[in-house]
Amino acid sequence: MGKGLVIAAAAAACTVAVVLVGKRVRSRKKWKRVVDVLREFEEACETRVGRLKQVVDAMAVEMHAGLASEGGSKLKMLLTFVDTLPTGSEKGTYYALDLGGTNFRVLRVHLGGQRSSIQAQDVERDPIPSHLMTSTSEDLFDFIAQSLKQFVEREGSDSHSSPSKKRELGFTFSFPVKQTSVSSGILIKWTKAFAIEDTVGRDVTECLQEALARKGLDMRVTALVNNTVGTLALGHYHDEDTVAAVIIGTGTNACYMERTDAIIKCQGLLTSSGGMAVNMEWGNFWSSHLPRTSYDIDLDASSPNPNDQGFEKMISGMYLGDIVRRVILRMSQEYDIFGPVSPKLLTPFMLRTPLMAAMHEDDSPELTEVRRILKDALEISDVPLKVRKLVVKVCDVVTRRAARLAAAGIVGILKKIGRDGSGGSTSTKSNKMKRTVVAIEGGLYTSYTIFREYLHEALVEILGEDVAQHIVLKETNDGSGVGAALLAASYSAF
Repeated sequence: MGKGLVIAAAAAACTVAVVLVGKRVRSRKKWKRVVDVLREFEEACETRVGRLKQVVDAMAVEMHAGLASEGGSKLKMLLTFVDTLPTGSEKGTYYALDLGGTNFRVLRVHLGGQRSSIQAQDVERDPIPSHLMTSTSEDLFDFIAQSLKQFVEREGSDSHSSPSKKRELGFTFSFPVKQTSVSSGILIKWTKAFAIEDTVGRDVTECLQEALARKGLDMRVTALVNNTVGTLALGHYHDEDTVAAVIIGTGTNACYMERTDAIIKCQGLLTSSGGMAVNMEWGNFWSSHLPRTSYDIDLDASSPNPNDQGFEKMISGMYLGDIVRRVILRMSQEYDIFGPVSPKLLTPFMLRTPLMAAMHEDDSPELTEVRRILKDALEISDVPLKVRKLVVKVCDVVTRRAARLAAAGIVGILKKIGRDGSGGSTSTKSNKMKRTVVAIEGGLYTSYTIFREYLHEALVEILGEDVAQHIVLKETNDGSGVGAALLAASYSAF
């Protein structure tokens, strides 16, 4: 009897052992498959320097094509009619209006007549009532004009404004516009939450100017710009070697100074400087050399603008967090590493890029910030440390690809204008190594340290150290506001 119990107990123990071993084997196999998903993703996102140089060449080719004819390229290469950038000699008080979303800003900037001498600056932000976004053109611009008037009326005695001089304004309008002069442009369509039918096809400067007249405010719009051109202006105001500007934030875009004789689609175009700022709209760049994955394809297909803004969807802050979410979701659905799939993990854009960056930059031994964000943002609890490390690695792969592709885009611009040290058509021995500044704005670059480091690293890899030491990426702050005011000064009638 006792012997039988012993045998039974031994048999039970063997059964338990077999079950445990089986679980461990299955667990190891499952973990291996999860790691394989990460490895496959990492390989698909690969950005070795050879591939980056192919992206550089493709960017330069598309720029040429976009300058040759309308619709000749995914890059729109829009003319801005800005042929003069601030030099530092600008003096006096100028205004800016920045309209690009559910808020708008008005600014007053006093310039001292020397480079980088902004002596005073006042800023006011106002929300736009939601009903005005779908009302009439007159209602919207009257509201903005009234706010501008009240802003001007609150000027103190130290506002530096000359009573005998007409006030001048730079207007940053961040919606699709066909520019017709430096101070005028036709609205192509509204985006974001705006849908005011009677503004489409009209000159937006004229709409604002008429509203200012109705409100009795004697102010003239001297420059209509987008935020990237404002960043270029601000960069040049601080450093005369600035030739291009890039914004890498929620969205992304670039502009640069081009020779007018290279803008073939506008033959006979003459400017006093021989150059013009070109708004690339580079978010729409595409090339077969871009390392696209199944996650990018799915994101694009489910977006409001499929087959559009392909470059932006791989490098900008609007999308990086969601690419990470999609990779984690696949791991969760197929291999159950997080337990039951969280409804929030199924929700597009639930993991915002700032949260992704916070996880990526978590340097605590236990990755406590990663644990907190997974729980709070995605409702995934009790995640083991090794899985948290896996999540950080996914963030790293997405960020590294984005930063390195952004660097390739920048070098593409430098190649087009002969500043990449390659001896292209517009460079000579004497200017190959000329100091070249690219103004850069946007939270992805300015606030995300690892992104910035990856971008700089790729720039050196592509250009080589001898050339890269002559390329300066210089942060600017508020091109859409201060930059617009500076352009108002550059095109002042006084």
